[in-house]
Amino acid sequence: MRRMDKKLKLLTYGCQMNVADSERMAGLLRQIGYTLTDDADDADLILINTCCVRATAEDKVFGQIGRFKALKRLKPSLILGVAGCMAQKEGANLIKRAPHVDFVLGTGQSCEVARVVQSLEEMRNAQCVMRNDSDSTSRSHVVDVSNVSGDIPVEVFPLRGGHVSTFVPIMYGCNNFCTYCIVPYVRGRERSRKPEEIFAEVKQAVAEGFKEITLLGQNVNSYAGGMTFAELLTAVDNIAGVERLRFMTSHPKDLSDELIAAIAGGRHICEHIHLPVQYGSDKILKRMNRVYTVENYLRLVEKIRAAVPHVSLTTDLIVGFPGETDDDLQETLEFLRAVQFDAAFTFIYSKRSGTPAATFPAQVDDETKHRRLDALMKVQNEISLAKNRALVDSTVEVLVEGASKTDDKIFTGRTRSNKLVLFAHGDERAGDLINVKITQAQTWLLKGEVHVLQNF
Repeated sequence: MRRMDKKLKLLTYGCQMNVADSERMAGLLRQIGYTLTDDADDADLILINTCCVRATAEDKVFGQIGRFKALKRLKPSLILGVAGCMAQKEGANLIKRAPHVDFVLGTGQSCEVARVVQSLEEMRNAQCVMRNDSDSTSRSHVVDVSNVSGDIPVEVFPLRGGHVSTFVPIMYGCNNFCTYCIVPYVRGRERSRKPEEIFAEVKQAVAEGFKEITLLGQNVNSYAGGMTFAELLTAVDNIAGVERLRFMTSHPKDLSDELIAAIAGGRHICEHIHLPVQYGSDKILKRMNRVYTVENYLRLVEKIRAAVPHVSLTTDLIVGFPGETDDDLQETLEFLRAVQFDAAFTFIYSKRSGTPAATFPAQVDDETKHRRLDALMKVQNEISLAKNRALVDSTVEVLVEGASKTDDKIFTGRTRSNKLVLFAHGDERAGDLINVKITQAQTWLLKGEVHVLQNF
């Protein structure tokens, strides 16, 4: 008889898409008897869902895999699996480097996780487990990194984390091939889900109590599931029970006038657009294969702000790209001052094997990268603080998320513009929409007082 009280320890690294993938794998494993645990020592299965966008992400994963080696020796029946982008990139090399890993599933095979785990369970039961031999070369391993651009599974029963906000993928893969990016190689080419499948999943999430939906894709603007992304966004906006609607990520080259109009006219579509620019110099943008210019981007920002005056714009920026000079950095700093982003996620360029940029000449040394990152962050932090200070004394709508991690008397929530707000807890509950008067501003968050409570 199959046990139905097995414990799953799930670790997720990387982007929102990885979070959504983990929830789907957890849902599949729930169907074969697994429930989540926070304690690795208590787990029957440890699954690590990985990222490989930057070298630091891979280093963290390998460190975590190494820490589980001793646990495998103590508990030979434990199954250890690695999935996601790094699994797709490394494949069987992961087993060579860490033989105590039992299975490796690429991004196109995550839907097979329950079948793979069941087969390993049955094999262990038949063999009565290889006692105290977690490093044995005779241990059975499963490696499957096929189907990277294959069909998207239709039936989805994710085990969602949180209680208020959740992610709904609308497409997978990327066709852009930016020269620094590993994503097209580990996520495959673009494939869009059918609208009716997306609508069904949104309704399912609403029925589970989620108030805020974020539609996900490597480039949501190129959604091609039988309607435009703007049409899809409007249709989801009209689903009963959706209180807030977000999306990410947008490629600037594909953000249409139709989409801008949809955001401006939407009822629940939040006034926040994450629009990664990556750099503020045409020379570097061309080397990155971003296929737009600084002027193109600035014109797009003007259009957005004309249609959605109170929009919050955030972005991604990479410093230290091969060929970057101090003059390029100065252009980027002037670009930041011109655009006035609400916030920016800043990264040091990380060489990824298999990408064109990894072989580019004029690689930038680490000391210079860090110096330029500091200069970039200084300018952007000043802008972010000024943007937040402008909200002091205003009243904003906040979706309550719950207690602060450091003080249960302080609750947190987010504005429609995706700004984090802290406030003293009264009668509010997670999922409430409330009005908060902003009293203090910091670079990364706002503080305020509850003004009027509105329960929905």
